[in-house]
Amino acid sequence: MAESVRADQWLWATRFLKTRKLAVEICLTGKVMRNGHPMKPATAVQVGDLIEVPFVEGPGVRKISVKAVTAKRVGAPEARVCYEDLTDPSVYDALKLWQLAKLEAPKGRPTKRNRREIEKIHGFWD
Repeated sequence: MAESVRADQWLWATRFLKTRKLAVEICLTGKVMRNGHPMKPATAVQVGDLIEVPFVEGPGVRKISVKAVTAKRVGAPEARVCYEDLTDPSVYDALKLWQLAKLEAPKGRPTKRNRREIEKIHGFWD
């Protein structure tokens, strides 16, 4: 294995993001942090780095300690060997609650019945 690898390759190879293009885009937004500093896609990831990756599927940030580097995409069990998840369990609980609330939320324009229920909660002039 190499001593370091590009950040976008490592995020893709360890299955945090589905495509390499998505890994590049999320790195360019400045949301991925390495040791407290924003990472660019070409930033070298090394063993011992502490990386903060936002969840793609909802709010929250995953904290990862790099244990091994790989540029080749591997299966999920092999990918778990490359990192240690240091994320607080309450972050995962909050993510699950957010996803459940999103599923239960009405889609599209509210019906007349939904509008009346909203007015009961918020009041007519709020």
